[in-house]
Amino acid sequence: MPGLQTTSTIAAPPERVWAVVADVERWPERIPTVDSAERLDAGPLAVGARTKLKQPKLSEAVWTVTELTEGVSYTWESKSPGVTVVATHLVEPHGQGTKLTLSLTVKGPLAGLGWLLTRKMTQRYVETEAASIKKAAEGYSGPRSQAPGPSASSEK
Repeated sequence: MPGLQTTSTIAAPPERVWAVVADVERWPERIPTVDSAERLDAGPLAVGARTKLKQPKLSEAVWTVTELTEGVSYTWESKSPGVTVVATHLVEPHGQGTKLTLSLTVKGPLAGLGWLLTRKMTQRYVETEAASIKKAAEGYSGPRSQAPGPSASSEK
């Protein structure tokens, strides 16, 4: 299965990083590779929750949460004809801060071709997402109703 992973060390507690990662509706404000994000279900992220994302140069996609450990990780997937994209967001304590690991895999009969066409852009998008989450978390002061949110950076 084609895929990639990026890890970022963030100078913020895991709870703060999780708050940024799980607040997908605010991703367009925080992550330049996300044009729009619309939650299709009410309430916090949970298994089965769906979010419609629009990203530059990609078709709009609905992402469905398939696994979730509150405050630690979630995996969601997006399906299109012949391809399923699976993305995992993992938040772990690391020293005085947090280690964020973002991974993405592509599977299905057209995965190889799709990956050839989008690999470089996808890697750039995932690295930008990690960097933006880092920036947001390090500057985070609470949920939307209280104050604007975090930012990020990525390491290889």
